[in-house]
Amino acid sequence: MMDLMLEAWVSAIIEKTKLGWMLGSGKAWRPGEKLKLLFAGYNGTRNTGSDVRVEEMLRQLRHVLGAGRVEFSVMSQSFKRSQGYFDDTKQVFLPDIFPPFLSHEVPQHHGVVACEGSMFKSKFANALTTMMIGSLGIAAAQNKLSVGYGAEAGHMDPLVRKMCGRYCRDSFVITRNEESRTVLRELGVPTELGTDTAWTFEPAPAEYGRKALRDVGWDGETPVLVVCPINPFEWPVKASIGKFALHGLTGAYKKSHYRSVYFHNSGPAADRAYEHYLSSIANAVAAFRKQHNVFVIMVATERLDARPARKIAERLGGVPVLSSDDYNMYELVSILRACHMMVSSRYHGIVTSMPALVPSAGITMDERIRNLMKERGHEELLMNVDDPDLEAKLFKSLETLQRDGERIADGIGRTVVKNLKVMARMGVHFEEEVQRRYPEFETRKGEWSWEDYLPPMSSGLHQLIAQYN
Repeated sequence: MMDLMLEAWVSAIIEKTKLGWMLGSGKAWRPGEKLKLLFAGYNGTRNTGSDVRVEEMLRQLRHVLGAGRVEFSVMSQSFKRSQGYFDDTKQVFLPDIFPPFLSHEVPQHHGVVACEGSMFKSKFANALTTMMIGSLGIAAAQNKLSVGYGAEAGHMDPLVRKMCGRYCRDSFVITRNEESRTVLRELGVPTELGTDTAWTFEPAPAEYGRKALRDVGWDGETPVLVVCPINPFEWPVKASIGKFALHGLTGAYKKSHYRSVYFHNSGPAADRAYEHYLSSIANAVAAFRKQHNVFVIMVATERLDARPARKIAERLGGVPVLSSDDYNMYELVSILRACHMMVSSRYHGIVTSMPALVPSAGITMDERIRNLMKERGHEELLMNVDDPDLEAKLFKSLETLQRDGERIADGIGRTVVKNLKVMARMGVHFEEEVQRRYPEFETRKGEWSWEDYLPPMSSGLHQLIAQYN
């Protein structure tokens, strides 16, 4: 019921904003002004993937449009947890009950860039998708720039799907894959094909990652296997006033409480599936460790992932657990890239390790890792979180990582360079959309190579381009 209230509330705000714009309220961009853009996303929660992709969006689009011609703001749910992120960008606080914030904040800008990867899905939280639609819809209602950047679309509950079709028809969405384009095209939403934006991210120097591993017991020589688990069965998160009231009065639903009025999926079926997932990973890693000399670590790339990471670590005799709560995104990605093999249920765990050519396998709960493994040509390294024979499949995948590391790394390198080119094309599409909305906005002149549409890149990425271009 609370989700329905949020959806109705946001819809009413968009309709009110559109009417007000037609009656002359609101301010449009004028030549000579800096273009003020609001980046709407799920930041400030120490979700490494969300923070990394937004960091690179900001760097890319500032580079493409010109740093002196733009003024960027980004949403954060905790300034403390996003401290030190997003250089030259104002951070604005996103409250849990967000409709009044959107109503006030979005009109203060000349456009919105929606950042969340799982932008149009009910898999994780209808509230998050409603916030994305609301941000884009309010901007579009004022005939302003309204762009979804690096988005995915999947199954949406009926009302959210209807909202997307109604309020995003005047937006422009660059998706991460063709499957998402198909979903949005059916709703009449304009799209182009893009990719994720984390490919250009530059973490802390490589020595930082190696030192962090030595600090938790690595000898500096033994191959490191990193596991990035999640709890795939606690989603979606849903808002519930009833549960919130009981939680406050009696402490009920403590285990499934996310924050504020939001609660994770829970129940006996979810608990059984979660236990199977945890035991399968722990047993497969334990069996692999018996046959191969590896140093195993758990990495929680999202704060919530520390719980499954610790549970698996205990079953493996107390292996180290490194969490995004303790390491910022620059540090954590450096650690991932210092490893030699990876098994991950986190999409960005895999993506951010790929520029270092770390061989990886994926245990997926949705289409993101599935699409990535298919693109790499490594579908034999893909498993589902609810596979009945997950333990056996994972052990086999670990053996493949150990045996065929060079072949896997070659496919990874080619995929990185391919996605860098697609990310560059996203910059071209964005520049064209800005010119369409604001023809008088001054953009760069002359001929530009595809690399000129990417933010400044590390020497390592330039070497990959030279090798696989």
